Amino acid sequence: MHEFDPRRPAFRIAPRVLMGLAGCCVLALGVRLQSAEAHLPGAGARAADMARITSLQTRAFAESETQPGMAHAASVDVEIMPGETTLAAVSRLAVDPEDAEQAVALLGQSFDTDKIRAGMRFQAAVADPLEPGGFPRLVGLSMRTGPATQVVISRSYDGTLRLRQLTEQISEETTVVQGDIEGSLYETAGGMGATSSIISQAARLFAHKVDFARDIQEGDTFKLVFTRRVTESGRTVEGLNLLYAEIDSQSAGGKPMRFYRYQAAGGQADYYDETGKSTRGFLLQTPVGFARVTSGFGSRMHPVLGYTKQHTGIDFAGSVGTPIYASGDGTIAEARYNGGYGNWIRVSHGNGWDTGYAHMSRFAAGMRPGVHVSQGQLIGYVGATGQVTGPHLHYEVMHNGAKLNPRSTQVPAGGTELAGPQLNAFLAQEQSMNSLLAQADEPGQTRLASAAATPSRTTVVVMNPIQKASLRN
Repeated sequence: MHEFDPRRPAFRIAPRVLMGLAGCCVLALGVRLQSAEAHLPGAGARAADMARITSLQTRAFAESETQPGMAHAASVDVEIMPGETTLAAVSRLAVDPEDAEQAVALLGQSFDTDKIRAGMRFQAAVADPLEPGGFPRLVGLSMRTGPATQVVISRSYDGTLRLRQLTEQISEETTVVQGDIEGSLYETAGGMGATSSIISQAARLFAHKVDFARDIQEGDTFKLVFTRRVTESGRTVEGLNLLYAEIDSQSAGGKPMRFYRYQAAGGQADYYDETGKSTRGFLLQTPVGFARVTSGFGSRMHPVLGYTKQHTGIDFAGSVGTPIYASGDGTIAEARYNGGYGNWIRVSHGNGWDTGYAHMSRFAAGMRPGVHVSQGQLIGYVGATGQVTGPHLHYEVMHNGAKLNPRSTQVPAGGTELAGPQLNAFLAQEQSMNSLLAQADEPGQTRLASAAATPSRTTVVVMNPIQKASLRN
């Protein structure tokens, strides 16, 4: 019987051919998984993402390149630690220092490894020696460098490490997400594939009619229809336009609130209810999304000064950096540090109406006196400047200098109504969207063949709660 001599490298044709064929089979499987995803019946079926494909590819190289005296390669997930360099992270695999340095040098051909951030992850294939005393061998390494790109390092047949860059195709699709609100609209819709920008658009639409901190309850239902850019594996790259938004809240008496996006020829896109009336009110009820009211308007014990004092606005709790939006169209009258108010912006809306925003951590870019702002435009970020006990937004409504209760004050009506040909065009688009939503409500429906409301899109993915894990961005 032939015995293996570890001192002499073995070269056998048959095993190498067999292992090479095995590697090719695994690579072919990875390619088939990648190409087949575009033809699956629904987004929920996209089980294989690029990380899995890369894992299969790395495993193929590992199996085809197994060397005498080394075990089969095992996959290892590595997360970059705070203050750690790319070389230090790779070196934690305990591989040969020369292999680690070579791998980092190859990565440097694709991106700046000095700018790697804590929390980034990569997957490595490492083979341990069968006998003690040697270094584990780095067989392969893959790292995602963008939503649709990643780099893969693998060993070739001559034993050298080589770099490949993989890029997924990006396409646009119309997505419907719908279900019961669990926790908050942000958490629920975000877990089903909606981006933060899309959810913020929806929140601003309903801000005229709904107080998210008080009116929305678990069990209320929602529907969002939006366009987005996605990779082949279903990873969201960018949220584009919100086409439709609906909330059915118990506090609204069981009547769903529905808003449709419509853009007249030569005009700007806006949102309208079923009758063609603009969703725009004069002022938003809540100028910061998904915030909790911590203090209302009226007399109260001041938390810092320690005595009873008139509270001239409403406080919304929020973490530092939470976006603050202009409550209505107007011009910035003040943008400065204002004593106990901290960083403060006052917006003049005309006819004696003003709104104020206090305790900001910072102003948004370009916010200065004289600048015109539109309703829902970003003007600053929640902070804890001035006399505060914690980060929050203090929001005021003023008329002719008098400070009024934002919750109960009757402000002027706002918005416009479509009429004539524009109304007819809007109603036709509304009917198309309703047909799309009716199809989305069909049991088991995950993908529609076309979207009449958006003729430029050819794919409509419907996300119900049971499928929400497959489209988390």
